[in-house]
Amino acid sequence: MCGIFGFISPKPKTSEIILEGLRLLEYRGYDSWGIAIKNGTGLTVEKHTGKIGDAKIYLPDTTMGIGHTRWATHGGVTQENSHPHLDCSGKIAVVHNGIIENYIELKEDLAAHGHEFISETDTEVFPHLIEELNKTYPFDEAFRMSFNKIKGLNAIVAIDSASNQIAAAKTGSPLVIGVSQDSFYISSDPIGVSAHTQKALFLKDNEMVLLGESLKLFSLPDGLPLKPEFETLEKNAADEGMGKFKHFMIKEISEQPEVLDQIAKNYPSQIEELAKEIKGAFGTYFIGSGTAFFACLLGTYLFSKIAKVHVNSAPASEFNYLEDFLTPKSLVIALSQSGETIDVVEPLTRAKKKGSKIVALTNVKGSTIYRLADRKILLGAGPEKAVASTKAYLAKTAILLMLAYSLKKDTKSGVKMVELAAKEIKRLLGDESLSNIKKIASFLSSKEHVFIIGRGASYPSALEGAIKVREVSYLHAEGLAGGELKHGPIALISKGTPVIVFAPNDETYGAIMSNAMEVKARGGIIIGLSYKPSDVFDYFIEIKDISEGSLLAQVVPLQLLAYYIAVLKNYDPDKPRNLAKSVTVK
Repeated sequence: MCGIFGFISPKPKTSEIILEGLRLLEYRGYDSWGIAIKNGTGLTVEKHTGKIGDAKIYLPDTTMGIGHTRWATHGGVTQENSHPHLDCSGKIAVVHNGIIENYIELKEDLAAHGHEFISETDTEVFPHLIEELNKTYPFDEAFRMSFNKIKGLNAIVAIDSASNQIAAAKTGSPLVIGVSQDSFYISSDPIGVSAHTQKALFLKDNEMVLLGESLKLFSLPDGLPLKPEFETLEKNAADEGMGKFKHFMIKEISEQPEVLDQIAKNYPSQIEELAKEIKGAFGTYFIGSGTAFFACLLGTYLFSKIAKVHVNSAPASEFNYLEDFLTPKSLVIALSQSGETIDVVEPLTRAKKKGSKIVALTNVKGSTIYRLADRKILLGAGPEKAVASTKAYLAKTAILLMLAYSLKKDTKSGVKMVELAAKEIKRLLGDESLSNIKKIASFLSSKEHVFIIGRGASYPSALEGAIKVREVSYLHAEGLAGGELKHGPIALISKGTPVIVFAPNDETYGAIMSNAMEVKARGGIIIGLSYKPSDVFDYFIEIKDISEGSLLAQVVPLQLLAYYIAVLKNYDPDKPRNLAKSVTVK
């Protein structure tokens, strides 16, 4: 969730570099930010709540500094709780992603030794730990010993103005170090580093790096030196901005047909190779979080219906509790846009220890999940800056649809379905369709609740549609299996309650239309997404019948509804409150 960026250089560099680095990481989600730089013999810190926006900093040029964008966990959104955090002397500053699970006992012990705290955060114990140990040990050893004292999955970067060094270590959240001719850069995402250099070191779990006049790598547990293994990063693609669009979200929704077309054209061979892996596995599991999990769930329906193959799907955060099933013959397929979601990283790490094979479907090359995997498939969706995932979701589902057909030994039909979906989405993005969707958005914008129902493979679409509406427009939306409506939720239906119904031309049509009639009989307002109109529908959005391709196209109107409702309510659809693109804390 949080973003880290910093540098150290023998020649003073502008502090604006850190601010620009943090801007590159804004997509991760945050509610406050701060910067610490070396200034003379000490440190100068500047911290703010809210977004960076057009902020300017007026700090002097410096030889080293670190910055951070914070998504609040321990303590509210205040300037005091923002990172970086200082020790008592003001000479050591720390930024941190993760959660220090034993911070209370550490804080109590440090307070007994005279240390004073000004924030509510778990992070603040760390600079004081270093300070206490620094009384006996040099900075680098004090940092290593401090990291070994904390519990949890963490990435920590500290600067020491006395020794002119930066130290960093991780046991979960990502850190990458960039090496240029005269400087070292450190970031929680390769995008921060590749703006300055393509030579990079990806820090592994239980490793520590010390940056000063040179780069030194150590094992965290014992402090033994390690040989760095450098990699070459791809250069950042030119930032085309929003172009003619008002927000990244609508721009990314509009790019979906192109994403699907390139998957249909370029992915058949690697999908066929993955199909062989699935056939050879004894137990296949799909895992993901949020939107990625709904793609997983759709995958289970597609595999059953098309390939007659059983796969298991689970929310990644729950998969640790199902790991007893795993064996060296198991195949775990992880879906993640960012490739850094800690709820996915943790179960994958445990699965690898059991010898299971890992496949990653992610949008970010070099990400943690990408690096953990035995086989990798990049989504190829291009940069996705809006927090709510749209084109990455469709990329995942398109790959799973083609994979199901490939298991059936009919890859050509899978390609055809994805091509038809791309064509149908282009139609849905046309002026006539958008005008209709905007009218429905206007109706929904005054409502407090909306229910979205589907059956069979449309049930995941209902869940995905609901999360889009919730996270972007803050309208309370519930996705439900149509058959479950009368097992409790129908008690919430009253006159004027809007209910969105997925009614494709498949085996679910009759049953879902019966559910719609049950809602209508209780005064509900029905918004039908179907291949044909019906007297039951008060509003109608046409989704042409393109067989399983309809399952990809039918989520797009929900993405658009979420976007237009947010705009009507004057909310920022790109940066919804309390949410982050890359969730790196449990």
